[in-house]
Amino acid sequence: MSAKEKDHLYRVDLTWNEGRIGTMSSPELDDRIEVATPPQFDGGVEGIWSPEHLFVSSVSSCFMTTFVAIAQYSKLDFEDLDVKAEGKIEKVDGKFMVTEITLAPELVIAEEKFQDKAMRILEKAEGACLITRSIKTKIHFDPKVTVASMK
Repeated sequence: MSAKEKDHLYRVDLTWNEGRIGTMSSPELDDRIEVATPPQFDGGVEGIWSPEHLFVSSVSSCFMTTFVAIAQYSKLDFEDLDVKAEGKIEKVDGKFMVTEITLAPELVIAEEKFQDKAMRILEKAEGACLITRSIKTKIHFDPKVTVASMK
C-alpha cells in the first residue's frame, strides 16, 4: 500500500480552561484555538469560536480546498474566491442539531468565456468535498461567478 493509500489521521487535543472555555491544539499544528459554548446557550461566551462555528467552517474550508484543487487540475484561472457559510441549528426530536448549512461561494474570474466552466467546477467541488459527504446536515449551495471586469 502506498503512502497515498494509507488512512489519514488528524489529531486534536482539547484542554479545559475554566467555565465553558477550552483550548484546542494539535501536535501537527502551531496555532491554538480557544473554544467555548456559544452565547445562544446557557453559560455561553461571546467572542470565542464555538463547536458550531468550527463545524460550519469545516464545511466551508473543505469546499475551498477542494475547489482550488479541482480548479488547478482543470487549469481554471481565477482572481478571487469568497465563501460565505451559515449554519442553522434547530431542535429535532427534542435535541439540537445543525440541520442545514448554506454555502454561498463567489468566484471572480478574468474572462467571461470561462463562466460555464467555472460554475461546473464550483458544483463539482461541492459534490466532492469529503466533509460534506461525511455529515448528515443538508447543504444548500448558492454559487455565483463574477467576471472581474463586470464587478
